[in-house]
Amino acid sequence: MRESKNAIALLITLMFVMVITVAIGFGLQQVNSASKILKEENFMYQSTLIVEDILGILKASPDIKKIADSNSSNDLYMFLSQVAFIPFNVSDMEIILKISSARAKFNPSHLQNDLNSSNKMRDYLNSYGVNSQYLEILADNFGGIKDDNSYNSRIFDEKPSLFREYIASSEHLKQINDFYTQEYKDNSLSKIDFNNLFYFGSDENTTIDLNYATPEVWEMMLGVSRERAEALSLGGGLYESSEDLALNDEEKSSLRLFKADYFVPILLIEVEISNKIESAKISFEYDIENSKGSNFVYKI
Repeated sequence: MRESKNAIALLITLMFVMVITVAIGFGLQQVNSASKILKEENFMYQSTLIVEDILGILKASPDIKKIADSNSSNDLYMFLSQVAFIPFNVSDMEIILKISSARAKFNPSHLQNDLNSSNKMRDYLNSYGVNSQYLEILADNFGGIKDDNSYNSRIFDEKPSLFREYIASSEHLKQINDFYTQEYKDNSLSKIDFNNLFYFGSDENTTIDLNYATPEVWEMMLGVSRERAEALSLGGGLYESSEDLALNDEEKSSLRLFKADYFVPILLIEVEISNKIESAKISFEYDIENSKGSNFVYKI
């Protein structure tokens, strides 16, 4: 069944791949002409134009429009299965475009006001030997600046310039994790792949798409073994209702504690650009239903 879906998806998305490759290639040819004059100073401008081209192609894509019109998890899965990785070269530029679901992970900001998810996260962390104080350190990084300095930990004594509104990036989380490791002389956090567990960004109103949830997310939500979590993750793309998950009563009860669905049409777009001198990594989210990009992150 999945093989036939992939075959259909290949036909559906072939034109999308061709269009995005040709369009960006043409745009870069124009920009590269300017870069001979501006050289290295123009690299940021090049990167910005590439992102604008990608946004324009996404908005005009009939495949994207079909997903928006159908509200079908199958259409989204077939699309993503074929456009997950698109590498191409134009002149002296090497570009890698990656497209995936932007809702495969758990938003740690939900821990701030949701006791149920906090308890499940505490159980998950404890299963790896992580002290419960780690959640208090995380909470300090959600609450903003407190005039009375009433934080749960000493993290801002050690790192006074650390951002305090939400977990902004993997680099931000690494500073938090490094503080915990040093403060408690505990290396247990190294056992957890936080890049596959946590969503990084300012949007607090996020929903996990169960068709793309990572093994780490399944393990945390349901409190199941790693093997069970991997099996649920591998089944992604075929889930349209709770019956498709084949959960037992305890697992169903745990899943109801989280904000999750079977169709969340928000894409994560990642672009890697490099030439002989410079490189850039750019990511953003694309809301299919509203034809809107957000959460732009540039690393030049």
